[in-house]
Amino acid sequence: MVRIRGRVGDWPVDLTVELDAQDWAQLAQHVAPAAAAAAAAASAASATGAAAVASDALWQTTLDLLHKAGQIEGPQLLVQLAALAGGEAAGKRLLVRLRHCAQVRMEAGVDAPIYHWVG
Repeated sequence: MVRIRGRVGDWPVDLTVELDAQDWAQLAQHVAPAAAAAAAAASAASATGAAAVASDALWQTTLDLLHKAGQIEGPQLLVQLAALAGGEAAGKRLLVRLRHCAQVRMEAGVDAPIYHWVG
């Protein structure tokens, strides 16, 4: 949890932001390399082995799903990933991860993005 206090112009600001381990890891990617390495090590140390294994299994299932389909529209893929991951937010995180995966190509379709497996 991060608490931010101060002023924006004449307006007082008192903001509390809650971040989970994944959010901290994403934030760490945007800071100095030494700080990012320390944050990544702390994040890895705080994650349980079982959670890491489950996350890896979910990611592999996501890749297998797209591989078997060959290509799939974003909204349809989101529905399937949300069902796999246990919620829409988790499904959206998997979609973002797919966008940055070297094995996946995303193209703009007429109505929605289309995810292609390129292996």
